[in-house]
Amino acid sequence: MKDALAIHRWLLAHQVHHEIVRLPRPMTCADELPETISAAPSRCVVVTVFEAVTRLGREAVAVVSTVAAPPRPGVVGGLLGARKVHLAPAFVVNEVTDYAAGLVCPLLLPPALAVLIDDRIKPDHQSVFLATGERHTALTLRAYDLLSLMSGKSMDLRARRPRGSRQTVALRH
Repeated sequence: MKDALAIHRWLLAHQVHHEIVRLPRPMTCADELPETISAAPSRCVVVTVFEAVTRLGREAVAVVSTVAAPPRPGVVGGLLGARKVHLAPAFVVNEVTDYAAGLVCPLLLPPALAVLIDDRIKPDHQSVFLATGERHTALTLRAYDLLSLMSGKSMDLRARRPRGSRQTVALRH
């Protein structure tokens, strides 16, 4: 499993200014970041992993968003052209991300995993906060740096598209 040290070393190798923050209490999931560190939910970035049933079978897809605007399965399914979308069980999250379920960091995700990034995360110079795969630490860095280091498709995850104008996102294989 990946952890804060792996992320820290990777960010140092990429010469990205960041800070690993020791939390005052352990988290069970990244959704607890705003309460744990007294940060705005719009500045706390989380990764939600879904399982989508498409024409090709079951596919895992990671969605990067904020605590303030969590992704809705129906919107994700519409973008993917999936027949069914649901939250991935913990064992699937652990397997496809190599992070602890609920504490997935959007950095160092496997290249084979399809990633959708909510376009409401703006590439500004304000700090964002992220899980590190560990219950006792969080990561802070500039939103601009985060978005430049992530791979994935930036998408509008606000609302469902009307029938007939659906945009389908191809999953990577």
